[in-house]
Order: sequence, then C-alpha cells, then structure tokens
Amino acid sequence: MLYHHHGIAYGFTGDYNEYFSGSADGETLVYLTLANHMLHELYPGCITIAEDVSGMPTLCRPVSEGGIGFDFRLSMAIPDRWIKLLKEVQDDDWNMDDIVHTLTNRRYMEKAIGYAESHDQALVGDKTIAFWLMDAEMYENMSVASPLTGRIDRGLALHKMIRLITMGLGGDGYLTFIGNEFGHPEWLDFPRHGNNESYHYARRQWRLVDDKMLRYQFLNEFDKAMMKLEEAYGFLAAEHTYVSCKHEGARSEER
Repeated sequence: MLYHHHGIAYGFTGDYNEYFSGSADGETLVYLTLANHMLHELYPGCITIAEDVSGMPTLCRPVSEGGIGFDFRLSMAIPDRWIKLLKEVQDDDWNMDDIVHTLTNRRYMEKAIGYAESHDQALVGDKTIAFWLMDAEMYENMSVASPLTGRIDRGLALHKMIRLITMGLGGDGYLTFIGNEFGHPEWLDFPRHGNNESYHYARRQWRLVDDKMLRYQFLNEFDKAMMKLEEAYGFLAAEHTYVSCKHEGARSEER
C-alpha cells in the first residue's frame, strides 16, 4: 500500500529515487503518519510495527522528526534468505559474508524486528525450517528412545544456530513464529476448496514440546536460554552494534 505500483514487478536497491520519485502513495503515507501519531498520543505505551520489505526511509522515525512514526519494521528479507539457502545451497557451502550482510542490512537509526521464519515460510507449499533441515526423519527419529541420526543431530544444531545468529544480528527485537521455538515440523493449511475444507493442518501441535520423550524439548530449552541471555544483557536494545570479524572460518560480534 506504500506505492502506486504495489511493489509488483519492482525491485528495490535502496536508491532514494525509488522512494521519492512519485511512486510512493502520498495519501497512504499521510494516513499512516496520522494513525501512528494518534496511537502514540492516546496510548503512549503502544508499539506499531510495519510490514515493509522495500526499506522506505523514515518509516520508523518519529512523526516529530518528519518520519512516518512506526516503532519497528519487520526484517522480511531474513526469513526469505534462510529458506533460499536451505532450498538451494548445501549448508557446508553457506557464505558467512552473505548471511551477515542480510542480517545487518537495515536503515541506520530505524529499529527492526529480526526473525528466522513466519507464516510466509510455513504455509502449505513450503516447509518450516525444521522440516527443511530434517525432513521425513522428524516423523521417525525425534524420540529420545531412538538413535540420534546424523540428519537429526545436524538439523537440531543448525536450527539452534540459525535462531541464535538471527537474534544476535537481525535487529532490535526478535520474533518467534508459533512453534518455531521448538521446531514445529509441519506446515499450516487453512480449510479451502483444494483440501476439501480440511482443518487437519490448521493447527500447531503444542503437545510435541511437552512430551519429554521427544527431542523438540531441547530446541525449546535453547530458545528459553536465548531469552534469558537477552534479559540478562539487553543486547537487543543496545545502541552499539558492531560485527568485528566475519569470514568463512569464524565470525565474532560485539553488541
């Protein structure tokens, strides 16, 4: 809704001419600015989040500065990058410079929410990150009573690392999609003509994480540890963020 072209067949490079050349919908921007101003005046504690992948400048700056007034924008390129890597590139060949660039590529002084996956990745037709990593073995080898196969062991480790680096570098807040915190295996699909109006996949299987005989609990415990780390050090809200070293052998971060 930000642009007259609605982003259809249009790619953004970050050039300011892409935003301030008449393609932006002025009436929409005025509406969003007024809405943010009203909400923050009436409800000072409220938080507004923009779902924007274009990188519209000042979208997340205060109205008093001439901005549109959102508090955060979703870093939508991050989950798309993870899925692209999982689909097209062997994990041994993942490029660390490319990953770090995607995670940190956001406008200076405009806050963003980082996340590894959401409904866009988990809806029918795609797979969750956990299922891309471990595939059908999740149906047979997630029990602690079964042997820990190489596919499951590597998948659990990479699922943790994907979430950790996304939380560490992906923004000023972190979003967990329903079930992502414990590696929910299946997709979402709502009742429709194509599935005979079935509710079978219109669900999240919370019982999986509560079952102490399944390995989902370990992914959930790792997520809890990440939350405790943030509570202890508050790095998401820290102003100073600096990637001090990145190459294919190692990566370090200061925040």
